[in-house]
Amino acid sequence: MSVLDVFKTDPFSVTSLTDAINKIPFVPGRAGLVVSWGEQGVATLDILLEEVQGQLTLINPTPRGGPGNTIAKEKRTARALTVPHYQVDDAIYADEVQGIRAFGAEVDVQTVQDIVNERLAGHVQWRLDPTLEYARVGALKGIILNGDGSTLYNLFTQFGVSQETEIDFDLDNATPAAGALQKKCTSVDRLIAKNLGGVPYTDIGGLCGDAFWDDLIAHPEVRDTQLNTGEARAAREDRVAYRQKLISGILFENYRGSNTSGTPFIDTDKCHFFAGGVPGLFRTVYAPADYLDSVNQLGLPRYTRQFEMKNGKGVHLEAQMNALNYCTRPKTLIVARRT
Repeated sequence: MSVLDVFKTDPFSVTSLTDAINKIPFVPGRAGLVVSWGEQGVATLDILLEEVQGQLTLINPTPRGGPGNTIAKEKRTARALTVPHYQVDDAIYADEVQGIRAFGAEVDVQTVQDIVNERLAGHVQWRLDPTLEYARVGALKGIILNGDGSTLYNLFTQFGVSQETEIDFDLDNATPAAGALQKKCTSVDRLIAKNLGGVPYTDIGGLCGDAFWDDLIAHPEVRDTQLNTGEARAAREDRVAYRQKLISGILFENYRGSNTSGTPFIDTDKCHFFAGGVPGLFRTVYAPADYLDSVNQLGLPRYTRQFEMKNGKGVHLEAQMNALNYCTRPKTLIVARRT
């Protein structure tokens, strides 16, 4: 069996390669961990979001025995979103496996499979995972961007709502009023609660840019609390304590992450707030791959396949992800600026 014939065996089928790529350890980054994304496969390339515009209404009293207030039917709105397709193309050339001179076909298969899996792991770690993380940060902010900075989906526009006005935390104020920071945090909490309506939530998180975080932990209220409760020592001994801080019921975190050009995913002067513990608030859906054997099947997180080059010098290898991340109530996404 020639080395290239190895690629025609079952371990290199679409199913086997796809199974292998989905077994590679997945580390999505902080945006994938701060909330539950309710990952789900779908069998279509588009998803339909239906919204019921329920609202709290105050009614006037009516005469006993007479007609009551007439309640209008709730309006339903459906919005279609297309799941974006991300694909990485690669190739393994004959020269890369030229040195394989094993005693049996099974050893040949195993050796070549190691090369393929190593290549796939690189695509997941350095390309697909960062892309998913970038999209999830966008969903937490309400505006999902493409890699080139253009807008894929503005969730506020898609859901027909306006974004709440940015909250100025006034963190550069050298002499803030007593309790000023707590009031700002409370205003964030109230806005989120208002826009969630009667839906309960368990916590609030905030992903901060570097400058926002630096001024936040230097704020007199935070500094005094830290000194009075012994947090200063913990912050020195525990890097997690340094990167996260619970202030007035909000878990602030200094987000780390940037694109290849060094542009941070979170603006250095901003902080983005979101509710936690709300079922279905954040979603990730996976559509099927653009292969004949994937049509109308429930989507998987990733796919890969290989096929021989026409000139016989190697095999083409591709990995793909068809994922859409979104927030079902973008009005609850609050942004604050440092000053």
